[in-house]
Parts: sequence; structure tokens; C-alpha cells
Amino acid sequence: MKMKKGLTAKGRATRQRIVVAAALLIREKGIAGTSLDDVRVATATSKSQLFHYFPEGRSDILAAVTEYEACQVLEAQQPFLGDLSTWESWQDWQHAVVTHYTELGQRCPLGSLTAELGKSSPQTRAVVSSLYDKWEAALVRGVETVTSAGRDAALGRARSILTAVQGGVVMLQTTGRTDYLEAALTEAISPLRPVGTQVGSV
Repeated sequence: MKMKKGLTAKGRATRQRIVVAAALLIREKGIAGTSLDDVRVATATSKSQLFHYFPEGRSDILAAVTEYEACQVLEAQQPFLGDLSTWESWQDWQHAVVTHYTELGQRCPLGSLTAELGKSSPQTRAVVSSLYDKWEAALVRGVETVTSAGRDAALGRARSILTAVQGGVVMLQTTGRTDYLEAALTEAISPLRPVGTQVGSV
């Protein structure tokens, strides 16, 4: 996560503590239901402290929380996303993804935050683009490791998998059902399964 320049180690820790607390409040109460006063109370900080770390107030905090939530999307997939070198690790990764979004249910903190900030804003685009670039790169490395696919083919497969995740998440958010996400991911990663291995076997 990007930090304000010139902060001491203690200052960076305080800023991060505010961001995490704000993220948890937004997850619990929603964006509209979370005020700067709520954040101050939750973090035991003064108004002057809050504006020291976030000069633009609410918009700065929301931008920082958006970046934090983007990091959480990738963190929830670890350690599997970092080492997709076997069919078993791909299955473990699939389980981690489904578990993460099942726990979130019909709430999507990152989606709500990007909508609030404006999907066309340069700041939002930068955060979302960085998230997908890192996610895609990890999937490409995994595909290349378990197949003999060239770079272009691996990229295509990785993008299909990532699209399956996002499509399944949209269906989850609109229906409350995880089976769409599970089915989409199973189909997307099935070409990576070694010959003779049964679906779901580890």
C-alpha cells in the first residue's frame, strides 16, 4: 500500500491502523454509514491527527481503504496464488477463492468503494488495474508451470480464469449463491488437470 511520503515508522503504523479500522467499519456499516467521527472513535485519534494523515479527509481515507481492500483480495488467495505449480495447488487456490467470496457473501467492499470513488477516476483505475495486473501475472506463471503452453496461450487461459472468478462473483452478489462461482472456476481450470486425474481429486 502506498504511504504518505515523509512519515516516520510510527507515523506509517498509525496511518495503517486508521486504514484497517476504516476498512472494518465500512465492511460492517457500509460506506454511507461510516463517518469520519466513527473512524476517529474506533482509532482513538483526534481530528487533527486524522487530517494529518489524510489531508483531503473522507476521499483520502476511501482511496486508502480501496487500495487496502485490493491487497486483501490477493492476500486471501495466499499462499496458493504464489505457487500454482501443481494441480493440487490449483485446487487449493480455487477453494481459497470460493471461501473468500463466500465469507463476503453479497457484500463486496472493493466494488462498493470503487463505485463511490467513481470507476472512471484515475485513482480508482490505478488501484484496480494494479490488482488485476498482479493477479493475472500470478495466474500466468501458474499456467506456464503446469502446462507446456506458450506465453500467449498461458495469458489467454489466465484471463479466462480471472474472468470466471469475476463473473461468478457477480452472480454471487446478485443471487447469494456460490455454485455459479464454483462451476465457473472448475470449468476454467479443468484444462490444467493432468491426464487421468479425476475432477476434485487431490
